[in-house]
Amino acid sequence: MRWLVVGAAGMLGRDLVAALESDGRSVTAMGRAQVDLTDPRQTLEAVADHDVVVNCAAYTAVDAAQADEAAAFAVNAIGVANLGRATRRFGARLVHLSTDYVFDGTATAPYAEDAALAPRSAYGRTKAAGEWAAAAEAPDLLLLRTAWLYGAHGACFPRTIARLARERGGVDVVDDQRGQPTWTVDVADLIIRLVDAGVAPGTYHATSSGDASWFEFARDVVEAAGLDPGTVRPTTSEAFVRAAPRPAWSVLGHGTLRAAGVEPIGPWRERWALAASRVLDAR
Repeated sequence: MRWLVVGAAGMLGRDLVAALESDGRSVTAMGRAQVDLTDPRQTLEAVADHDVVVNCAAYTAVDAAQADEAAAFAVNAIGVANLGRATRRFGARLVHLSTDYVFDGTATAPYAEDAALAPRSAYGRTKAAGEWAAAAEAPDLLLLRTAWLYGAHGACFPRTIARLARERGGVDVVDDQRGQPTWTVDVADLIIRLVDAGVAPGTYHATSSGDASWFEFARDVVEAAGLDPGTVRPTTSEAFVRAAPRPAWSVLGHGTLRAAGVEPIGPWRERWALAASRVLDAR
């Protein structure tokens, strides 16, 4: 089975390529320098001769998308449509990564995989459009939503918080947004497990189990960094006004994983305990 990972230079893409290579699988890694997904011809050429195509590429600058939604749409929707058409033409399975931002963030229970989409930001709208494009173009689609990602190969919340706490002697972190801190290594593993299991096309949620606020996660991060978790102070979203609204509730359910006989990612705190040294010590 020949794998293609698009967006292979990113935090998730790098962990997925590493996992595939360590397992002795045939994998082609492509970043923006190798393929422009907004170019249909380039996309077709990239997908040819592959059996599984994983799309880790995305325009993820949430606030910048508020000012330039067209740029985000080009990558997150048009690029996905091109990729979907290419996988259909060559008979490849598409695995497309989406986000919690497709929901409105007002729920009080985990979002089911078939919950209504109601994005509140430009980024969320373009990612929702990408979901529709993928579903329309790729009949063998695995749509994976993830959230609150951290890893060793890119800018992420844990390293930023640890650095700020060390430099400033303390840090204020919002306590009114809840989600599921999720290690990119675990998402990579789940992608491989889903493909290997040959699960039916559909939507699956690739997040850790349980939930936390950013404040709660930050305390665990600071403690793992060898600092006093008491220096993390709770605050509200109103104190951090940004161009794009952040979901207050980003907790995703794992019903379709369990129905398919695939174990969801484990509890976030247990996974962070395993990930902490690899993430915080990364250079």
